[in-house]
Amino acid sequence: MGAQDSSVLARALALSMQMLGAAERGGLAALQSLDAQRMELLKSFRIDTPRPNAADQACLQQISELNDRAIGLLEHHQRSVGRELDLAGVGRRAVAAYGNHA
Repeated sequence: MGAQDSSVLARALALSMQMLGAAERGGLAALQSLDAQRMELLKSFRIDTPRPNAADQACLQQISELNDRAIGLLEHHQRSVGRELDLAGVGRRAVAAYGNHA
């Protein structure tokens, strides 16, 4: 792995860490931007490095694990928002029912 390749993977890893932070905050716009930047770096790495060495593989594994964690956080956030919307719907129906019987 050349210094250029190492730098590309290091930047992709840093972006993955930022993506995890954005997922923790529910920052979807930031997450999409960071993901697009990371994807370009990973595409570049793949083109320039046909056979990743052990260090590359370890870094790519870290990126994958961070990605999985970010996806899990987003799924949790999505379920949480869904529950909040369901509760709001129940509240609206209760208010409407009360209004019809008052």
